[in-house]
Amino acid sequence: MPSTVTSRRKQLGNEIRRARSAAGMTQQEVADFLGCGQGKVNKIESGAVSVKTAELKRLLELFGAGKAESDLMLELASSSSTQRGQWSGYRSAIPQWFRTFTDLEPAATEVLSWHGERIPGPLQSEHYMLTQFTEDRVADVTPLVRNRLDRRKVFDLDRPPYYRFILGEGAFHRMPGGAQPAVALDQVEHLLQLERRYPRVFVHVLPFDVRLPFVPNDFTIMRFGDGTKDFIFVEHVAGGLYIDDDQDFELFVDAWDRLRGAALERHDTVDHLRALADRFRAGMDF
Repeated sequence: MPSTVTSRRKQLGNEIRRARSAAGMTQQEVADFLGCGQGKVNKIESGAVSVKTAELKRLLELFGAGKAESDLMLELASSSSTQRGQWSGYRSAIPQWFRTFTDLEPAATEVLSWHGERIPGPLQSEHYMLTQFTEDRVADVTPLVRNRLDRRKVFDLDRPPYYRFILGEGAFHRMPGGAQPAVALDQVEHLLQLERRYPRVFVHVLPFDVRLPFVPNDFTIMRFGDGTKDFIFVEHVAGGLYIDDDQDFELFVDAWDRLRGAALERHDTVDHLRALADRFRAGMDF
């Protein structure tokens, strides 16, 4: 599958940043050359905004870029201005700060996602989704549910990313709206179906009794094979944070490795989920 618009724009930004660094120039010097603010150059290099072809040609000349390098960047600039994202149908239902994540998700080669006390969007059953949106007093849940279901199509791609989830045991005991065995049972059965259907989707449960000094807040590692810079996504109450600094990235990888080392293996997770399903089916308390 070809990269999305945002993926190619981020790749172009990375190429521009590398070319600028190789030329020994600062973002401010480039901004002065283009007659704009340093903030715009930073946004171009981060992939937040596109760059006009005329401006790009001027930059390529300024950096002394070679033909192969120039051809690559011009092709990226052209494709990123015309190609639409895979999941653009319900973009109005997606917060602006989350659109980079959803645009890049289908282009990733590997996604590693940790969630302590909630079920992430791609894994949510429809019952879980509807309960969550209803409890949040959303007036029209239809576009939100459709978007969640649309995102799940990433699992059906010809070459889907390897998607590995670690879910804290608390995620199965803290249902939207409080203790609801029916919602929990539907969610657990849905996860078991996903496990059987998609060989590239891995779910691991992190039990309460593991020996860890602490668990970090939720985060997702996204890796690419098309030249797009790998990054970390951290969601918070005011939006989302994208982190691609190499040293910070490695800290999150280390945190993931600790969680993964403590979490149940795939077959043990299946047994754990089946046991939970039996409890919820019997109507036991959380």
